[in-house]
Amino acid sequence: MMAVENELSDRRFEVLLEKLDRIGNELEKVSKRLDNDEHFLRLTRELATLNESLQALAYAALGQQAPQVRRRRAG
Repeated sequence: MMAVENELSDRRFEVLLEKLDRIGNELEKVSKRLDNDEHFLRLTRELATLNESLQALAYAALGQQAPQVRRRRAG
């Protein structure tokens, strides 16, 4: 009877380890996604700044001043 109980305990331990491995893998995926989202947000801000600079250059090339627009800055 003792061997059967040990086998069940070993099997439960193995199942628990498998579940923990899956949780660890999912956490790693979520962490990578959050890192990518952070980089994406930084890139979006840089593109917005670049767009504003290009617009200012375009107006300067035309010899005009860009319209004065108040913009709310996010973040």
